[in-house]
Amino acid sequence: MSRLAVVFGGSRGIGRAVSQLLAQRGHRIVVLSRNKEAAQVTAESLPGEKHLGLSCDVSKEEDVQKAFETISKTCGTVGYLVNAAGINRDALLLRSKSEDMLSVLHTNLLGSMLTCRGALRSMLSHGGAIVNIGSVVGVKGNSGQCVYSASKAGLEGFTRSLAKEVATRNVRVNLVAPGFIQTDMTAGLEKEDVVRRIPLGRFGEPAEVAHAVLFFLESPYITGQLLLVDGGLQLAL
Repeated sequence: MSRLAVVFGGSRGIGRAVSQLLAQRGHRIVVLSRNKEAAQVTAESLPGEKHLGLSCDVSKEEDVQKAFETISKTCGTVGYLVNAAGINRDALLLRSKSEDMLSVLHTNLLGSMLTCRGALRSMLSHGGAIVNIGSVVGVKGNSGQCVYSASKAGLEGFTRSLAKEVATRNVRVNLVAPGFIQTDMTAGLEKEDVVRRIPLGRFGEPAEVAHAVLFFLESPYITGQLLLVDGGLQLAL
């Protein structure tokens, strides 16, 4: 059955791969990005019809509210929500600027809370599924990523708690935690050094994470769970 899938951070990286895979499965996609043009270009590139691209900064409550008002008026009931919007401002804690800390927490953690709240207004009466995108760093920690790690670890606690709150309304909430994936966020890393730490010996592809997201969205008896998609990296940390 075709559903309306809302993908925040859907214009690039993991979010774009999720949008493409869900469109291939016959779902209607709403792609959201801070860059409206990028969102629209991505939506127009997807297979199928009636996809929509919208601008939204998930760290701003009014942006999220307006986005869901538009979705409700033009597209209808939300069936799937994927939270793939995220940023990093990596630095040792003593060198981290307060404004950078707030940006990371507001985008990675508060942003997912706001989007989930917006989607639930539609889902509670019809059921649905939510997948948040965390990180292996949120599970294992990493030097130089205290704030990013905290934002992703917080997302795990949020996911499990929300899953408990909405299970009786047939809404499932799960978390996919990628490791090192070939995206803009990892473009500046020294890949040879990183790959040595990954048991499978390579970076992952966004499409590989997208398949994990799809698994959760389409699994009707799984909620409150975390799935690491990291090439075995957690085994080495």
